[in-house]
Amino acid sequence: MHELSIALGIVDAASEELERRGGARVRAVHLRLGPLSGVAADALRSAYPLASQGSALEGSELLIKNEPVTGHCPSCGTEVPVRSPADLACTWCGEPVDRLLGGRALEVIAMEIDG
Repeated sequence: MHELSIALGIVDAASEELERRGGARVRAVHLRLGPLSGVAADALRSAYPLASQGSALEGSELLIKNEPVTGHCPSCGTEVPVRSPADLACTWCGEPVDRLLGGRALEVIAMEIDG
């Protein structure tokens, strides 16, 4: 379960930022997560309380924003949603996308802190 090590990394990074900002406690950590990141959101949510135990993040919430899989369609010339990682075709014209633009994220995007 590599999600525990990822949760520990999130706690470490958030703790360092909290220290720099002089905050007292973290109420919530906001994370952007894509389906191509290789991280299972449910497993990460389960691992987070254990990873945050004994830290300034203990009792805080891990809020996950899902990043959709998107790609660049050479025919349409735009960023388009992709049906699934197994079907990398433009949802508008059906042509294959030539590169993925979104869906790989694993990024802390915000923290809610007290103090």
